[in-house]
Amino acid sequence: MTVSDLEASARDDDAPPPDLAPRLRALWLARAGRWHEAHDLCQDIAEPDGAWIHAYLHREEGDLGNAAYWYARARRNAPGPEVSLEEEWRAIASAFV
Repeated sequence: MTVSDLEASARDDDAPPPDLAPRLRALWLARAGRWHEAHDLCQDIAEPDGAWIHAYLHREEGDLGNAAYWYARARRNAPGPEVSLEEEWRAIASAFV
C-alpha cells in the first residue's frame, strides 16, 4: 500500500483495510476524521512510533503543549507552522508504509 492508497481509502471507504498494521490504521482513522479512535489506538502502539502519531493528533487538535510532550517522547522536533497538517500526515505515513 502506498501513502496515496492509504489516503484514498480513508477518504472513500467506511472502514480501514483489515490487514493494516496498527500504525497505519491509526493514520487511516486520523485521515478519515475519526480522531478519538485514532487517539485511542495510538496509545497502544510502542514508542517512538505511537508517540509520533499521538503528537500529530494533538497538533491537529490544537493542543500544542500536549503535542510538544509527545514529540519529545517520539524523539522528534515539532514541525513549524509552515508545515501543514497534511504534509506532516504524509511524512508520518511515508515513514510507516
